[in-house]
Amino acid sequence: MARIAGINIPNEKRIEASLPYIYGVGLSLSRKILNATQINPDKRTQDLTEQEMNRLRDYIEKNYKVEGTLRQQVLLNIKRMKEMACYRGVRHMRGLPVRGQRTKTNSRTRRGNVRKTAGSGRKAASEKT
Repeated sequence: MARIAGINIPNEKRIEASLPYIYGVGLSLSRKILNATQINPDKRTQDLTEQEMNRLRDYIEKNYKVEGTLRQQVLLNIKRMKEMACYRGVRHMRGLPVRGQRTKTNSRTRRGNVRKTAGSGRKAASEKT
């Protein structure tokens, strides 16, 4: 398996499709990287020469923040917003959607599967009050 930025990328896939396995590299960035390093995007990862792999590895390390450094930067940005107590920071602290989504319904991803349904509010006549 080829190893770039500390990640094993799959051998069987085209290099264009296997680069997005790296955190911080999507399909469009993958195409830009392959264009800049002059590597054919249709090549399989296992068919790359050692020279091409080194070129790819060096280009990604020099020009982009990926994996650990990118994750660290994202976490520091969130921490900074929390310390400032700005709106987005408060939403992160409370575990609510940050980017303007509605919360009356459809926020199961952030809140967890919390289903609070209200009854009629009346207790049965046999129950004690």
